[in-house]
Amino acid sequence: MHPVNPPARLLMGPGPITADPRVLRALSTPLVGQYDPWMTSAMNDTQELYRGVFGTANEATVLVDGTSRAGIEAVLVSLLAPGDRVLVPVFGRFGHLLAEIAGRAGAEVHTIETAWGQVFTPTAIEDAIVRVRPKVLAIVQGDTSTTMNQPLDELGAICERHGVLFYTDATATVGGNPLEVDAWGIDAVSAGLQKCLGGPSGSAPVTVSPRATAVLDERRSVEAGIREPGDDVADEPIRSNYLDLAMILDYWGPRRLNHHTEAASMLYAANECARILLDEGVEQAIARHELAGRAMLQGVQALGLGVFGDVAHKMHNVVAVEIPSDVVGDQVRASMLDDHGIEIGTSFGPLHGKVWRIGTMGYNARKDTVVTTLAALEHALRRAGHAVPHGGGVDAALDLYRDSTVSGAPVGVPA
Repeated sequence: MHPVNPPARLLMGPGPITADPRVLRALSTPLVGQYDPWMTSAMNDTQELYRGVFGTANEATVLVDGTSRAGIEAVLVSLLAPGDRVLVPVFGRFGHLLAEIAGRAGAEVHTIETAWGQVFTPTAIEDAIVRVRPKVLAIVQGDTSTTMNQPLDELGAICERHGVLFYTDATATVGGNPLEVDAWGIDAVSAGLQKCLGGPSGSAPVTVSPRATAVLDERRSVEAGIREPGDDVADEPIRSNYLDLAMILDYWGPRRLNHHTEAASMLYAANECARILLDEGVEQAIARHELAGRAMLQGVQALGLGVFGDVAHKMHNVVAVEIPSDVVGDQVRASMLDDHGIEIGTSFGPLHGKVWRIGTMGYNARKDTVVTTLAALEHALRRAGHAVPHGGGVDAALDLYRDSTVSGAPVGVPA
């Protein structure tokens, strides 16, 4: 048995990432009871902070206690009754996850797919909506398995035109890529702390529009015995207790109806993640992520490495680097970890063993981490017998930072 004393690591994979020290300090602060007036105030403050993070006025903005997958499941199991149709456009591993969760909720799942490394056009999604006539469109904004960022800004109007609820999983994008919930007409969003928000996994911020809340209210009235389930499958009660979003909203709402014991430490962490982002400014944080991502992209390209996918639709915060044919990808990753203490990722499915995924997000979206990772990657490649330009990656990244007017570091951290 060993004490909890993790090794020093620089987490530069697709997430989780190195948590901001301010968030770690928040995690260590004293616990307070869930109905203490101070805790009630902290919950209210956290809701308001995440309205700013999401770009929404939604009253129904809360935390789901659990990892980002708990937030996904809470939204889908609560909005979708058995037999409801859901359309899931799949462009990577996490689209398949949305389809699986919706299927477990009893929904009639319809998918459309595009090649990994590509995204969907609004026309393709609208054509599928017309054909399927779903209750919910469920789509990932940024899929870290492919590093692609699906444009969402036109989808809200399409969904409204056809009477469809619009849900997106923004776990990998919020805080580092544009996301405007109200302006884009998104009805439900779930996220996580462990990527661009710079925190640990374990809390899932969720926001729900009045239109989606009305659906939850209909199902809540069945659970409360206000009316009996009818022939409409939408009248069936939600098939989860812990992830019943209607009950979670009651817990966070003015009545504070008992549902679960709030994970106080994770609430503190989530509060601080949002506060850090808003202190920096959402637009500034997005610009910082864009700069760090572009520096990493140009750095790996300067090392002579290829990049997977449509770079025009790449997320700011992750790049998929094609593994050279003359090296073993996992051996290079092991060298990065063992010799430099830096973690980078592999990928799933058709990309497993073909790309490394390198993240620049949250607290790690800054110049020193980009340069350190590129230097370590160059060294690991050379040790594996792959020829690379000496200092090429580092020079390319530093040149970009030198020519940029955007700050390369989060608030409180030197560029």
